[in-house]
Amino acid sequence: MTPEYKQQNLILDRSQIEQKVKRIAYEIYERNFEEQELVLAGIHPNGYTLAEHLAAQLQQISPLKVQLLQVTLNKDTPLQEPVQLQPQSINLEGKVVVLVDDVLNTGKTLAYTLDAFLPQNPKKVEVATLVDRHHPLYPIAATYTGYSLATTLRERVQVVLQPDEVAAYLL
Repeated sequence: MTPEYKQQNLILDRSQIEQKVKRIAYEIYERNFEEQELVLAGIHPNGYTLAEHLAAQLQQISPLKVQLLQVTLNKDTPLQEPVQLQPQSINLEGKVVVLVDDVLNTGKTLAYTLDAFLPQNPKKVEVATLVDRHHPLYPIAATYTGYSLATTLRERVQVVLQPDEVAAYLL
């Protein structure tokens, strides 16, 4: 375990996160079983890693064609730099887009990313998050939630999605 986290509170371990990812994948498929394909748009870095895990699960349990899209933005100053979508070749028109992030706190990050999706006319945009902290300041709610956690504004949730460590901590 990383020394930085030794004194912190573990809220989800590797097996719990894997279980939550599998459950979210099933929920996504249940809500979108009539679709031929969908796009998982992960907020870089952890949201994209989570989207990769969800894509792997969806490919195991469903016939859906899943496309991965990496969403990059400056979370501190989201208006100063444009939101980047990679690869740019993915056409979102008429498709279901599931915006994926590791932690949903105020909704600010996800709200700023919508500007990159809406002009492309997706069929619908849903939100999947591993941990929902319930401090909404923007009209963003998770469609799919792995773990719902009431926290104080001072607390942080740190999600680690590395090959040698998969965990979530309350800091």
